[in-house]
Amino acid sequence: MIDRLIVAKNIKLMREASCLTQDKVAEFLGIGRSAYSNYELGTRDIPLNVMESLADLYGVDLYLLYEGNETAVKKMLVTAFRVDDLSSEDMNAIAAFKHVVKNYVKMDMLLKK
Repeated sequence: MIDRLIVAKNIKLMREASCLTQDKVAEFLGIGRSAYSNYELGTRDIPLNVMESLADLYGVDLYLLYEGNETAVKKMLVTAFRVDDLSSEDMNAIAAFKHVVKNYVKMDMLLKK
């Protein structure tokens, strides 16, 4: 239950920092706005595939959506940027790009070890 509330808080912060509406995020995820609203309220569990899509959209690792540490959450907000009037195609392209960048950064870190 506590994890659900932490995730709810984090996805709301990321959405607001990205200047996206619940309608836009729900459309991107292929779900209804009321279902997404329940995720942000913490009243409904979020399926893994939806969590992965949200992590890609916001350019963060999935585990960071469970982060309760305020400092770590602020670091997540670094990837947020504000854009008005994004289409579904735009949001899909942004999520795909952030997914690639996220994986590149991971690979780069592994190679430097």
